Amino acid sequence: MLAIIVSALFLSLAINVMIKKFQLPTIIGYILTGTAITYGFDLHQAVHNHELKEVAEFGIVFLMFTIGLEFSLEHLKRMKKEVFITGTLQILLTVSVVYVFAYYVLDIEQNSAFIISLVVALSSTAIVLKTLNESGEINRRHGQRSLGILIMQDIAVIPILLVIGFMSTSESNISHVLLEMLGSAIVLLTLLWVSGKYLLEPFFTQILKTNSDELFVGTILFLAIGASYLANVLGFSYSLGAFIAGMLIAETRYKYQAEADLIPFRDLLLGIFFITVGMQIDVSVIVANMDTILLLLVGVMILKFVIIFGLLKINEGKRVSLKTALSLVQIGEFSLAILELARTNGLMEKSYGQIMIVTIVLSMILTPFILKHLTFLTDLFFKTEKDFEEKFSADVLKNHIVILGFGEFGQNVAKILKGKGEFYLAIENNVNTFRAIEQMGEPVIFGNALKKEILRKANITSAKYIIVAIDNPKKLYHVCQCVQEFVESSKIIVKIHSQDEKNLISELGITNIIIENEISSHVVAKMVL
Repeated sequence: MLAIIVSALFLSLAINVMIKKFQLPTIIGYILTGTAITYGFDLHQAVHNHELKEVAEFGIVFLMFTIGLEFSLEHLKRMKKEVFITGTLQILLTVSVVYVFAYYVLDIEQNSAFIISLVVALSSTAIVLKTLNESGEINRRHGQRSLGILIMQDIAVIPILLVIGFMSTSESNISHVLLEMLGSAIVLLTLLWVSGKYLLEPFFTQILKTNSDELFVGTILFLAIGASYLANVLGFSYSLGAFIAGMLIAETRYKYQAEADLIPFRDLLLGIFFITVGMQIDVSVIVANMDTILLLLVGVMILKFVIIFGLLKINEGKRVSLKTALSLVQIGEFSLAILELARTNGLMEKSYGQIMIVTIVLSMILTPFILKHLTFLTDLFFKTEKDFEEKFSADVLKNHIVILGFGEFGQNVAKILKGKGEFYLAIENNVNTFRAIEQMGEPVIFGNALKKEILRKANITSAKYIIVAIDNPKKLYHVCQCVQEFVESSKIIVKIHSQDEKNLISELGITNIIIENEISSHVVAKMVL
């Protein structure tokens, strides 16, 4: 087992370093790693390992949690049309068309045809949201439309799994199961809502009073995994519980730091998930059914594109509709779980299942390439129509000043900047200082400046200057290093206390250094003389 883990780590690193030279996403590298270790160590049986799949699924869980952090309950209310109308119609239309074609035209057995139609209806939450998040397009109109449809698909997994359960046994009392599911939904939403409304804020307050980073990280992990586990116990998917928990934390003032702390766990587990996807590629099936797989792949992508584009075009512009449709043409990771459940319950012929698995994986491999070139592909069709969604969702934080550390020095600088009409944004990690400044109505984000996600939230790359006013010398050095990854050294202004600190910071090539003690001593000497 250790040899397999070490080999997987080495291969994923080597493959991703190589494919990054061609500007390809790491998702492809992880999938190729999964295929390589499966054949290298003969792990074909491990594909069906339940524990491995559960661990891998938590990559999607953490992804949905971080997505939930971006969307408060008010935000979701505004998206109800995309989620409940467009999302539902997309699923129903896709299932209907695929089922009719598979059963009546291709003469596929009824159960198999229905399972295939359910599988095709779902898109890849993991790949689409991860890629749109990394590119920043999740906040644009096509990103929001894609997210709304994906949320509905994630919700739909619950009734789909129930339907498969009904199909596998003739003794189920459908009305009883549906009532039980409704009761579970009420319990889940009530527990999470009450916790978010009355317990989260005081809970975070007590944790932050400890000034312990590891306790804060542990709290975030507890909330994400705990909500997922509660949802699963009540019969829902892990990711749905995590998404709701993320939305509740989005109502608090700590969401940016929560997101920054969780991202390393999310990306690591998503890597494991995509490795398990690669493990399901059967090369012999590809060779034997290449023509069928390619026809199926092209047919599914065209069908989903036409349905999604047609639904969105009713109320959206052509470019938004086209970008959203292109983003969701693939088949998703939950479809693999549906196929596995259908296989274990004897509801689908093995040959059909293998062909569908390979088709799903190939569609997922193609997706990052499509998402990377969305604008180029859209220009091929609608070059003359302007991107209204891009104009309205452009980041408002530009040519601003970012102040890292909002103690007395930072506040004094902010007052002068404000008086001169300069816009600034502060980042503060001390909860008491943060609350005091927030109550004054000043623009401030709670978070650790060492977290790159926090710096991205402040749109640091578009800032005019970055003022580093952190009193901890050890942390100061690392923060300056981190900031240099986003902006050139000439934009960084550092306030320090002593010459020793200046020598340390100067090693980084930063020249705009203000020594507080030196200035104070000059003023005192001038007064005396």
